[in-house]
Amino acid sequence: MIVKRNRGRAWLDWQRRMVTGAHYVAAGMGLLLLLALCFGEMGLPRFFSMRDHAQELERDIQDLQRMTKMLRGDIERLERDPARIEQLARERLGYVRKGETVYQLVPDDGQERSRP
Repeated sequence: MIVKRNRGRAWLDWQRRMVTGAHYVAAGMGLLLLLALCFGEMGLPRFFSMRDHAQELERDIQDLQRMTKMLRGDIERLERDPARIEQLARERLGYVRKGETVYQLVPDDGQERSRP
C-alpha cells in the first residue's frame, strides 16, 4: 500500500524560498565570476595588454627577419665580390692602391693660427 503524503502550504513556501535562495546564490556567484573576469589578476585588462604585447613582438620578429636577410646578403657580397671588399678597405681602413696619392684634409685649429 502506497501512502501519499499531503504536503501543506508551509512545505510549498519552504520549497519556493529554497529555489529563490538558490537563484540568489547563483546570481551572486555569477557576479563574482564576472568581477573576477573584469578585474582579476588574469582578467580582461591583462588579456588585452598581453595581446598588444604579442602583436608588438610579432612586429619585432618581422623587423629582425628582414634585417637578418639584409645582413646575409651583405655577407654573401663580401664573400664573393672583390670590389665590395676593396671599397670597404678604402673607406674603413684607409687603404690605397700603389701609385695613388692620398690627400687628407685636416680641420683648421684656431690655436695654431695665433702662434707666431
